[in-house]
Amino acid sequence: MLVLPKGVRHMPGFLSREVQEGLVDDIRAVVQAAPLYVPAMPRTGKPLSVRMTNCGSLGWVTDKEGGYRYQATHPVTGEPWPAIPQRLLDLWGTVAGYAAAPEACLVNFYTDDARMGLHQDRDEQDLAAPVVSVSLGDACLFRIGDTTRNGPTSSFRLESGDVVVLGGAGRLCFHGVDRIYPRTSALLKKGGRINLTLRRVTKAA
Repeated sequence: MLVLPKGVRHMPGFLSREVQEGLVDDIRAVVQAAPLYVPAMPRTGKPLSVRMTNCGSLGWVTDKEGGYRYQATHPVTGEPWPAIPQRLLDLWGTVAGYAAAPEACLVNFYTDDARMGLHQDRDEQDLAAPVVSVSLGDACLFRIGDTTRNGPTSSFRLESGDVVVLGGAGRLCFHGVDRIYPRTSALLKKGGRINLTLRRVTKAA
């Protein structure tokens, strides 16, 4: 039996098919206003295997010159990010257990061969707020560790509609995506996986 680190919650099948379809429509509108782009690693400039965009007052970006950071505008278009859809704000209100609203929603799109290496979400000022992650589309193999890079890890499958919360003692757990399971969901017409990550960036007043 899988035992998750303290503070990490996995809620399988939390979102109904109807809500998932609504979120896909919401994200299509976000992508129309803030197109997906290919981010790059700091220093090396190596492109990530996911395409990315954001919604909210702030968006997480990375490139060779500036590294990991949050900013108020799309790095390619220079336009402000669109607002976080109400469905996602409602989800945060239901599962986050945190009074202040999220300021950023990172949108990652995974093709069949995309991956995400083990990493911590630690670019936020307010680490008391959890990270809320939503899976849409094809399933993936998700890896979770402890708060040290070389600590033990375990992996489990995330399906469309699953929600994961990293909070409390688990807020800085290392995590990543080992693989995508192609054609395991019909939610996205052309396949692939969308991951939505809701985050509070600044400390609430």
